[in-house]
Amino acid sequence: MVAKVHSAAVLGVEAYQLEVEVNLALGLPRYSATVGLPDSAVKESKERVEAAIKNSGFDFPAKRIIVNLAPADIKKEGSNFDLPIAIGVLAAQENVIPIESLKEYLILGELSLDGNIRGVKGVLPIALNCHKLGFKKIIIPEDNKNEAGVMQNIEVYPVSTLLQTVEFLNGKCEIQPYKVDMENLFRNESVYDVDFSEVNGQESAKRALEIAAAGSHNVLMIGPPGAGKTMLSRRMVTILPELTLEEALETTKIHSVAGLIPTGKGIIGTRPFRLPHHTVSDAGLIGGGTYPKPGEISLSHNGILFLDELPEFNKKGLEVMRQPMEDGEVTISRVATTLTFPARFMMVAAMNPCPCGYFGDLYHNCTCSPAMIQKYISKISGPLLDRVDIHIEVPSLPYKELISKATGESSIKIRDRVNKARKSQIERYSGHKNLYCNAQLTQKDLKKYCVLDSTSENLLKLAIEKFGLSARAYSRILKVSRTIADIEGAKDISSAHISEAIQYRTLDRKYWLR
Repeated sequence: MVAKVHSAAVLGVEAYQLEVEVNLALGLPRYSATVGLPDSAVKESKERVEAAIKNSGFDFPAKRIIVNLAPADIKKEGSNFDLPIAIGVLAAQENVIPIESLKEYLILGELSLDGNIRGVKGVLPIALNCHKLGFKKIIIPEDNKNEAGVMQNIEVYPVSTLLQTVEFLNGKCEIQPYKVDMENLFRNESVYDVDFSEVNGQESAKRALEIAAAGSHNVLMIGPPGAGKTMLSRRMVTILPELTLEEALETTKIHSVAGLIPTGKGIIGTRPFRLPHHTVSDAGLIGGGTYPKPGEISLSHNGILFLDELPEFNKKGLEVMRQPMEDGEVTISRVATTLTFPARFMMVAAMNPCPCGYFGDLYHNCTCSPAMIQKYISKISGPLLDRVDIHIEVPSLPYKELISKATGESSIKIRDRVNKARKSQIERYSGHKNLYCNAQLTQKDLKKYCVLDSTSENLLKLAIEKFGLSARAYSRILKVSRTIADIEGAKDISSAHISEAIQYRTLDRKYWLR
């Protein structure tokens, strides 16, 4: 006898429907095979399924069992199929589960040996596409109920054991559809546990980060160890515009696929802040594997990717980041498949000014030669620096500022200014399809939206000649100047905006090593 159970799986960050077909035939009693391109975790499900069925009080059929996962030409990964396989084995027997009761449900979950059901990855993208796949009801593990419960157009039935699932399908156990108050959940999750008011001093760095947040500019901070670069970076997400519900679902979907949603949480309400170690592999940073998984740049989608000790990162991995930084997505091609993951993020990086870390520091002597410093800085390629609009120095704090009890501006006040600046940019670029902030301006757009008066032009010309600023620095200065003007509420760029923007090009100045 053949039983069919509807399930779903995730390819990239999108869900597709999957049928679990279980056939019981005469022959030697054994679980013969799982077919349909299963990986090791899927193949091992037969031991979990058999033990779970027996330990739940059911008889395991003394027949030859074959399980097929269709479509058969797509690789099946993970433990999501344990529960539908077990349900299929029981439904293929007579008088255990009526096959007709399975037609309207999508079922997924991992089984433990005692019949309990564990949470699985990728529930949110499956729930998001459940209606498109033609289903209005889904049976999921109890641990994933908040994740799927955010969807209002489907009925979510959380289960905790195989026995409970069987009784529910037989009509012997009633489970109420689980719903989450989306607005309340989103509001509760949209709280940060850090604030800019906690940072003493570093007013110039705070100002630069505010400008970066307002225009979505990538930032590089340069300073000695302990100056506060990481502390500032961790708090930068608190001044970015609030995460919208649509962005929250996009972000949560990626984290769901990666299995990074904490148990009990249904949605990520704050902008992600990812801090990979500099020993991260290329696949860990960009994404990849035999069957590609999202990397750090995708997990930073709609948030910040912080690269501490930038020169210590693998140069190949950094160079591969250039295309996603421009396009907002990364495409990973392998022999088996080609997948595209979203990757629209702000890059915030930090580095020491030299190998010992104390070049230019007022409180420590630098032990590095000019050649050593130049070699250290040259680890960062020009094309990568070309995508970083703001370079700022973060000096060591004097003792007086370090112990100061005065509190700075809160993140809420700074974010209000950022929101106003972003609003003006959205209005200005409303006629452009893929342009919503100053960091995305092309050379053509710069000529239209960054017109300078004669005083500003002369100032910029003087800076280029005196400091030896590069051609790439010219457009970066214009973009940052446009953002500064937006923060100030100015319609046109003035010489004061140009003057401030010039200060944020530290690595482009020829006198850096003098």
